[in-house]
Amino acid sequence: MNSSVKIAKRLPLAFSAAMLLACVWTVSTAFAGEQIRSETVKFHDLNVNTSEGVQALYGRIHAAAWHVCVTSSNDPIYLNGARDCAKKAEAKAIETVNLPQLTAFYRMKTGDRAQPLSANR
Repeated sequence: MNSSVKIAKRLPLAFSAAMLLACVWTVSTAFAGEQIRSETVKFHDLNVNTSEGVQALYGRIHAAAWHVCVTSSNDPIYLNGARDCAKKAEAKAIETVNLPQLTAFYRMKTGDRAQPLSANR
């Protein structure tokens, strides 16, 4: 009788652990097959030495970041994640392009001075 009481007390703990492992496995397999999404932003037609060209390039990068990150869901949790994804994608793209004028415009537009962006040309 004593051993059946010990097993009965451990059963909810074992069940909880099994459910947690099943959830972790489900989430990990859901993301395992996903590809990193990207979009190419072309700007050879823009004069990035003018403020209009820089603004147009920023607009293209901003739109591409949203296009890559936003899903069709209207769920607020997904939208918050998409917003964070778009901000990171936008910052990464601007860092990759590495134009001082674009970096300055990005910092002025977003007010984000904490992110280290390089722009040495």
